Amino acid sequence: MAESKPNIGGAEKPDANPMSSLLESDYAMQQLSQGEIREGKITSVTHGGIFVDIGAKSEGVIGLQDLEKLEAKARDALQVGTDVLVYIVNPEDEGGNIILSVSRAQQERDWRAAENLLSTQDVYKGQVAGFNKGGLIVKLGSLRGFVPASQMSVTRRRRADEGQTPEQKWGKMVGETVMVKAVEVDRSRNRLIFSERAASKEIREAERERLLSELKEGDVCNGRVISLSPFGAFVDVGGADGLVHLSEMTWKRIDHPKEILKVGQEVKVQVMSVERENRRIALSMKRLELDPWSQIAQQYKVGQLVEGTVTKITKFGAFARIKGNDDIEGLIHVSELADSRVGHPKDVVKEGEAYTLRIVKIEPDKRRIGLSLKEVGSARYADSDWEDAVSRDEQ
Repeated sequence: MAESKPNIGGAEKPDANPMSSLLESDYAMQQLSQGEIREGKITSVTHGGIFVDIGAKSEGVIGLQDLEKLEAKARDALQVGTDVLVYIVNPEDEGGNIILSVSRAQQERDWRAAENLLSTQDVYKGQVAGFNKGGLIVKLGSLRGFVPASQMSVTRRRRADEGQTPEQKWGKMVGETVMVKAVEVDRSRNRLIFSERAASKEIREAERERLLSELKEGDVCNGRVISLSPFGAFVDVGGADGLVHLSEMTWKRIDHPKEILKVGQEVKVQVMSVERENRRIALSMKRLELDPWSQIAQQYKVGQLVEGTVTKITKFGAFARIKGNDDIEGLIHVSELADSRVGHPKDVVKEGEAYTLRIVKIEPDKRRIGLSLKEVGSARYADSDWEDAVSRDEQ
């Protein structure tokens, strides 16, 4: 028996079954189907079209009519050697050609992306590309999505209310980034509807994260009151809520935020602290105003007579707001209401009534002023009262 010789030089053995190779080639061709998207490589660019190798027995061709549907920048990018996604329009036409489309591939890919957004309800971050009389246009690849006015955020609708015409309403929003969810996808009607309202929770969370990372103590922000509670007010400062505690609203004493604020009111606040781990923002309104107690020692003196209106009565005394300085309240202790024993302050004074009172104590550091009703006619203040009266007459 003759010895078999080794395959010297790496020469390939001839195909023992040429029919098998032909069948494999035919099978690859049969696998092409209309509507399929494949990735190919451009092999040549001619005046008649662009030829693409998609792994079939012959190259496919992108016709001039399809290329004209692309923007100039996209057409210029189609060069020999470039990888490109194509849509199989016809696996084999009458002439045996594979007809491909770049524009349909892009559109098909975009419709699939839109359908995926609808099924997953993921948030799509896009850009306002235009508008019509009913709302905004947001592009998803080659598709034009529509955001009706009814599906916009409250903030965006409020901005739109400032205009009358579509240009005045929506024109200033073109180019802005917008976060939306797909609420309707209908290929047959070429209809893609987005909703900004549906994405409001995610939008707010994203804005909150941004503010928590950017805000710092001392920053001054414009905000809007969104809710009131007995202990304070929650203020939206552009996507995140901060708390203005009751004690940080005003220098004067109040019992409830509703005395000076209402929901929807625009306010200016200062950031007191940002607790990023606990996701809390503490705000203040009164720190943007002059502290009335800082000037108290220059305005008043012990022994001076003032007019005060009783604002609150408690079992230990009565609070009175000093005329001419509504942010300052002093306390008339129960022991300072009368020379005789007083069972309850309400037996001597009434809320809302004005009385002449004498200042008997000033403690600016503790933000306290002590007032007295019983000392108004005291003989020990006769000399200082006389001097004050003469001084007023001279003025």
